[in-house]
Amino acid sequence: MPTTVITGAASGIGAATRAVLEAAGHTVIGIDLAHAEIEADLSFPEGRARALGAVQACCGARLDGLVLCAGLGPQTEPVSKVASVNYFGALSILDGLLPALRRGQDAAAVVISSVAASHLAWDQNPLATAFEAGDEAKVQALVAAAGPKSGQLAYASSKNALTVAVRRRVVEWGKAGVRLNSVAPGAVETPLLQAGLDDPRYGPAIRDFVAPLGRRAQPQEIAAVIAFLMSAQASYVHGAQFYVDGGIDAMTRPTRF
Repeated sequence: MPTTVITGAASGIGAATRAVLEAAGHTVIGIDLAHAEIEADLSFPEGRARALGAVQACCGARLDGLVLCAGLGPQTEPVSKVASVNYFGALSILDGLLPALRRGQDAAAVVISSVAASHLAWDQNPLATAFEAGDEAKVQALVAAAGPKSGQLAYASSKNALTVAVRRRVVEWGKAGVRLNSVAPGAVETPLLQAGLDDPRYGPAIRDFVAPLGRRAQPQEIAAVIAFLMSAQASYVHGAQFYVDGGIDAMTRPTRF
């Protein structure tokens, strides 16, 4: 029976993924702010260290799967937390659990990115240098100075940087025998999306963000793709980003893929 860690396991995509993986026979260790086996705040280094230590206590030195769903939207206050959770928190857990995943059975990891990651080219990401340097304080300072659109900058730039970070790790992780992929959802009916809809700064743009399929996704639809990537059926899928966005990426970037 595989043991899998899921961050953001208490709601939204994380909760849906938990249900699907448990139905497939996984033992799931959830990480979230509350209502999870491990309660930790990934916006702070201390919370990340607490989460990693608790995983070690739960599963020892062996882990078979990891799904990083924890994330914050552009409406979050303080806005500095967006990049801290979406990028620094995610990579801390990802890199921190690689040794345990190396010892796992057919181990795999999936990172939740966003279709927004592709809307900001890496060479046009104003925070790219600070992200790659691991300079969390500088990222927070740049975001804070960005003005009214700071939330959107923090969100898009952190998801863009996260996707790049996943792709940069494929050689190391491949040598370790651990598959690593990312999933880029569009608008998904989750509490996080509802919080954005309720925010007057971002609500109108979210409502206008209509996929060619004409609807938003349900969390279970994203979870189904994650479950595939975690399974033996995806045994040769490594370093890929899967868009589960109802066609948004193809509509906005038909010649760039």
